[in-house]
Amino acid sequence: MIRFLNTAAAILIVTVLAVAGCAQKKEEVKAPAEKIVNVKARPAERKAIRPFIEATGSLNPDEEVTLGIEADGRLEEVAVDEGAIVSEGTIIARIDDTDYALEVKRAEAALRQARASLENARAEFDRKKSLYDEQLVTRQQFDDISTRVTLAEAEIERAEVAVSIAKQKLSKTVIRSPLAGVVKAKKVSAGDYARNGAQLVTIIRNNPLKLVFSVTEKESGRLQAGQDVSLRVDTFPEREFRGTVTIIHPNFDEKTRTLQVEAAVENAGGALMPGMFAGVTLYTGAEKSAVAVPVTALLYEGEQVRVFVADGNIARERRVKVGNKIGETMEISEGLSAGETVVTAGQQNLSDGVKINVAR
Repeated sequence: MIRFLNTAAAILIVTVLAVAGCAQKKEEVKAPAEKIVNVKARPAERKAIRPFIEATGSLNPDEEVTLGIEADGRLEEVAVDEGAIVSEGTIIARIDDTDYALEVKRAEAALRQARASLENARAEFDRKKSLYDEQLVTRQQFDDISTRVTLAEAEIERAEVAVSIAKQKLSKTVIRSPLAGVVKAKKVSAGDYARNGAQLVTIIRNNPLKLVFSVTEKESGRLQAGQDVSLRVDTFPEREFRGTVTIIHPNFDEKTRTLQVEAAVENAGGALMPGMFAGVTLYTGAEKSAVAVPVTALLYEGEQVRVFVADGNIARERRVKVGNKIGETMEISEGLSAGETVVTAGQQNLSDGVKINVAR
């Protein structure tokens, strides 16, 4: 009996100790730590910006002409080479004008002879008219002298035309530049025998230059002649050049569904050259004030764009509408105010309401 009581007491003591141990372990289990995400953030800024369209284009000459030879003959001189800068009226080449100068002298001599003949005919007409008035010559005789005067006058006109044609041909033995520009290509050399219609040189006008680029069908409704354009080229990455839209083509390219645009670009210093590739910014409106955030702050889900705003130490999700990209920042047209602190790094790990630690 005593042994039974001792055994029961021992069991009771073990049970009590086990229960007490379990209770102590439960008290020692800690609550799980609250999630805090480390992020970087900066305030949204208000900036003065202009709406724009970005494109790529190329620079072409404003004008390009190929001078042809309009008179047969030996080239006495070709006064320019490739790369030569010429002004309007600069002599490009001369053709041997000996035959053409002689033709002018021959035509002028014929004109002098025709004028002398007309003077004699008019003098005789005056005499015959007096005699005819006194009925001393017949009507036939008077009509004959009248006809001679008319023929002499016609001969004068023919001779004057011949002189003009001869002088025009003579003038074509000197070829001048019709515009100010640069010689792009030279087709002949001094001493060559030139035929009427042969090509002489190609001249391009490089100030202003013509910037040619295309915009999408979606953006074409924002185009107007006279809009400002800025461009950059790889040769001068730090320089910005400016131009003005001059021509908006009347039809879309059926393959690319884009619309071609031309702009005049001032090139007084000659830094830009035809054939250069250009990055183009076409400004489609006046300057305005807008909220802007770093592009790294934006999260894209299809057509949805969102950012996270730091509300104290809590992240709040915002859906926003974006406008134009300005350098490394993006215009926010709706959903955000200037001064609000926007998460710029670490937002991929956030959801609405999560606690954050903003790095200083």
